[in-house]
Amino acid sequence: MMDTAPTTLPRNFDRYNEVFDHQRKTSIECKNLTKKDAQKQLTFELQNLLHTCPRHLREAAESDLNAFEKLFGRFVNEPGPCVEWDNIQKLEEGTVPKYSELQGPEASTVKAMLNKLVVVKLNGGLGTSMGCQGPKSIIPVRSDLTFLDLTVQQIEVDMYTFNQSRCPRINKESLMPIPRTCAEDDNLEGWYPPGHGDFYQSFYNCGLLDWFISQGKEYVFVSNIDNLGATVNLSILNFLLGGQRAGQCHFLMEVTDKTRADVKGGTLIKYENKLRLLEIAQVPKDHIDDFKSVKTFKIFNTNNLWIKLKAMMEVLVNGELDMEVIVNHKTLDNGLNIIQLEQAVGGAVKCFSGSLGLNVPRSRFLPVKKTDDLLLVMSNLYCLQQATLSMSPLRMFDTTPLVKLGSQFGRVQDFVRRFSSIPDMLELDHLSVSGDVTFGKGVVLKGTVIIIANHGDRIDIPAGAILENKIVSGNLRILDH
Repeated sequence: MMDTAPTTLPRNFDRYNEVFDHQRKTSIECKNLTKKDAQKQLTFELQNLLHTCPRHLREAAESDLNAFEKLFGRFVNEPGPCVEWDNIQKLEEGTVPKYSELQGPEASTVKAMLNKLVVVKLNGGLGTSMGCQGPKSIIPVRSDLTFLDLTVQQIEVDMYTFNQSRCPRINKESLMPIPRTCAEDDNLEGWYPPGHGDFYQSFYNCGLLDWFISQGKEYVFVSNIDNLGATVNLSILNFLLGGQRAGQCHFLMEVTDKTRADVKGGTLIKYENKLRLLEIAQVPKDHIDDFKSVKTFKIFNTNNLWIKLKAMMEVLVNGELDMEVIVNHKTLDNGLNIIQLEQAVGGAVKCFSGSLGLNVPRSRFLPVKKTDDLLLVMSNLYCLQQATLSMSPLRMFDTTPLVKLGSQFGRVQDFVRRFSSIPDMLELDHLSVSGDVTFGKGVVLKGTVIIIANHGDRIDIPAGAILENKIVSGNLRILDH
């Protein structure tokens, strides 16, 4: 056994502590001073921007810039978005009921219920991940119909439009705005929409929230326009408006069972005695694997939301809207690193009383974020009836195939060029395509199909080919003659 001598502290140990404490306090004071300086400078820069705004746009621009100034203030002053992992509470029984437990309305009540509903489609997605320059909603999906066409056909009632806010991107290093003027055609790269969390304030500012309440509307159904599964559902509407609990749920978030493809999706938790949306950006680094575990968090947010209009008005008027700030790092075409400050619409769940989740079938979550998703919805896996996509009854499994297309398919225009026609995928389980690959007309894919064209090689899948549980690699060219 090794003897251990008693530890003797140096006489000037207290002095060391004093110096360390002084340095720590000085560091904190410097950081706080830097934050205050950044806020002051930003306010000055935003005022300069406002002075460049044409008079007829001044009021809207001032509202947008004031909102951004508050968002920036939260960004520099609030601590990081991490939650205290040990403080996450178990969801209580009944917090997330199952869709299968709901009942549809009586036929005689349907019209009256629909007259109390407003439908909002979030149309802010620009489709940049698919190489698009404009709104994603104008991409053709089925039979030359775009997302927007399908949405209009589903609703077929009075249409209203409103714009969300326009905020300046900020330089990652200086934290100052990128644009130098507010002119509409000047430095478009300098501006961005601050996420769909901006919906609440924009809906209020344009006057539509107050208007719909005055017209006797009670709930709004909010969803992303690229989620082709997000349609008005009478059973959910009846749950909110009918029976003994009518009007008691102020905020309902549709969630669905998580799969390996959804491990990064936000989930519902109970935190500080409130229902709350937990996004991966809020998770401490040493708990990322816990967050991604399908066993630990079994559901994720579809971003299909049903919100009581009067409750929304109350939250906004009382200044109780509190959503986490999402810091989105991007690089502009000129190589400049910038920051976008955003908020997520589902983050407001904690601000409403009587909030609930609802575990819905996977069919209500059919988003198109990449060309992988576009291939699925364009295929014969889905039927189009009354502007709504549903899984083909000829498909033997309820699950959709796993599709991974290489970078050569990433842009919509390249994707379209590489398919002479969309393959038959009814019996497909898994498709992986990498490299310079094209598909002829009438191709059938079954089981697991992997196609790999190495660098410098090209593979043309011939018309009418049937690939079942095949790996195709090397070089296969079909030349016109």
